[in-house]
Amino acid sequence: MAERRKIGRRNFSYYMRLMNENTGELVGHLADISTGGFKMEALKPIQPNMDFRFRIELSSEVANYPFMVFGARSKWCQMDHIDKSLYNVGFQITDITPSNLEIFSRMFERYGSDGNNKNKFDYLWK
Repeated sequence: MAERRKIGRRNFSYYMRLMNENTGELVGHLADISTGGFKMEALKPIQPNMDFRFRIELSSEVANYPFMVFGARSKWCQMDHIDKSLYNVGFQITDITPSNLEIFSRMFERYGSDGNNKNKFDYLWK
């Protein structure tokens, strides 16, 4: 399959929870990050094309405030091949302020690792 993603992606090496801003429910944890999207390890399956408002807690290393809120749309969902109690879900960022996009980019640079993983998931186009 030809590579369709044009932007870099990194495995995420820092534990960060993604909360549903509307319900306060824990949806999952960041597993893979790029400047335009991310892969989440979710607690339950999420159908493609669902829109979310996520709240993510921030460290003082990347921001001067404790959290940010942004919009994202699910693109695909697959049961994790190692831990069958988790689901890998690809998301595309759909709504983010310029200042939060800068924070997301800092998170990508600071916590992302290049992990040359041969079995890569493409979170945007599965």
